Amino acid sequence: MEEIVNRIAKSGIVNIDLDTYFPSEVIMPFDIKDWLWQGLVLKEKDFRERLETYDFQSFNNAIVTIYCSADAIVPFWAFMLLAVKLQPIAKEVAYGTTEQYLANHFSREINKLNPEDFKGKRVIIKGCGDYPVPVSAYVEITSLLRPLAASIMYGEPCSTVPVYKRKAEIA
Repeated sequence: MEEIVNRIAKSGIVNIDLDTYFPSEVIMPFDIKDWLWQGLVLKEKDFRERLETYDFQSFNNAIVTIYCSADAIVPFWAFMLLAVKLQPIAKEVAYGTTEQYLANHFSREINKLNPEDFKGKRVIIKGCGDYPVPVSAYVEITSLLRPLAASIMYGEPCSTVPVYKRKAEIA
């Protein structure tokens, strides 16, 4: 019987799965629009009273994204007051939508990579994962790797889309 050889494992191709950078904590959006008077105006007194009576425990150990989806002018201090209430309870508090948070989160994680580790390597950026990895993460990882990688592909090892291939250098 012939030994089964994993040619992909022996090929020296480096696989990057961006799903592994997805936060494990629950992401809970907090839309200030629900606290506006008639959905339009933030009344300071009402807002402060609601802050004092609201039970923030549902945000325990979650990533909370604070934003306002209404077309209203919300003073910066309102977001700051919410952060003060949420920070001791939540795992992390951030300004923006969940999508904006994820774009920033992936950017931070990708910037932790050492591009030199990929010098001269053939890299596959895994696609079609289980999590909603933002397009910005794929753009950022490509921009990080392009100056050094020998090639960049997208997809699965058995079926990749070529994205970039370094031209052979003339000696």
